[in-house]
Amino acid sequence: MDAVSSVLTTQTLVAFGAGACLAGLAALLAVVIRRRNPGGAVEDAVLRAVVLLSGSPMELEHGLNQNAADKITSRKLALLRCVAVGLTDREGTLLSWDGEANDHYVDLVDPVGAAIRKKRHEVVSHNKVPCNHRGTCRMRTAVIVPLLIEDEPEAVLIVVGRSRGRRIVKMSEAVATFIRTQLEAARLQDARQDLHQAEIKALRAQISPHFVYNALNTISALIRTDPEEARELLQDFADFTRYCFRAEGTYTTLSEELRNIDRYLTIEGARYGNRLNVRLKIAPEVQSVVVPFLLIQPLVENAVKHGIANKPGGGTVTVVAQDIGNEAEISIEDDGVGMDPALLEGMRNSHGSAHIGLAGINRRMFQVYRDRYSLMVETAVGAGMKVTMRVPKFVRAVRPDMPGYVDEVVPQRRGPSQPRAGAALGS
Repeated sequence: MDAVSSVLTTQTLVAFGAGACLAGLAALLAVVIRRRNPGGAVEDAVLRAVVLLSGSPMELEHGLNQNAADKITSRKLALLRCVAVGLTDREGTLLSWDGEANDHYVDLVDPVGAAIRKKRHEVVSHNKVPCNHRGTCRMRTAVIVPLLIEDEPEAVLIVVGRSRGRRIVKMSEAVATFIRTQLEAARLQDARQDLHQAEIKALRAQISPHFVYNALNTISALIRTDPEEARELLQDFADFTRYCFRAEGTYTTLSEELRNIDRYLTIEGARYGNRLNVRLKIAPEVQSVVVPFLLIQPLVENAVKHGIANKPGGGTVTVVAQDIGNEAEISIEDDGVGMDPALLEGMRNSHGSAHIGLAGINRRMFQVYRDRYSLMVETAVGAGMKVTMRVPKFVRAVRPDMPGYVDEVVPQRRGPSQPRAGAALGS
């Protein structure tokens, strides 16, 4: 199982665990609430517990910080109806305290340290700590629970209760488990973002040194024979590499992606000459569709490297992007050497450099769109290859994040549906 699949599987397990934890915690709290209010319906108690918990998953969206800690202590205080709720970081430094008895926090510093060291909960009774308000102080018990992730303390939950007994301990542990699940989910979200960036770095690394060498060699040859064409080609090469190696950005627009593909094909056209013809047919309606960065370019590179380059006499690469209602359909087709369909499944799952686009792009599409969208590949030996994908026009929370983004149309320097022959430079 690759790293992306592993993280996604773990995310599923964490989500399942969070749901189970939510249900169990709601049931436990419902029992407590009903005992305090015997005349109330158990359905009302469960509803209150679930409503209070339902807003929790967003508390740790950006990890454990001061703002998140304040939200957690406030919600859990309302949920538990206890004296106070506190939260510390992994070192035992207090991040937030909500409720009463805050003067007793100094008495809990050592037990917090002990809970971190021992990696288990500590229970502190009120009669074991000094207090200047014995008659009026509402604290009876403080339960201190370390939140362990991968067996290491990530934070510490403090619940100050007005009663003693196992019930307050069980509730504290249940709430701690719920918060810990949130922390794990936040970590996995960070890991998922890291994997997105790792995928992009891998795609950048797959830009062949041979392509760079051949492009520069072609430009060098043109300088002597056609300086103006060499200047334009050098600009295309600079823009192509700048786009591929931009410092940041997970998403871009279809127009930006296709513009960079046009640059790539212009450079390869100068190298292959009449052996490489290109057709571009782009519907204006899909120019602004947002897609993952470098989603399409590897497929076009495959069409040139593995389809046309290996065919005597060359051939044609056709790139089509069309509007089909709520989706955009993009296809990359070549009339090159093709491949045996029986090898296709293995190629889809391959992590090697041959046909680099298929496995990586399928994974990246799953990360963004889940199982609603994937590649469709048609091929046969000697019959070329056609790769088709559909992407939604609108995806919640997906937007172009390229610095300096401007929504422009793909320049049609050559007719959008007319064959384009490369400069007569040969291979």
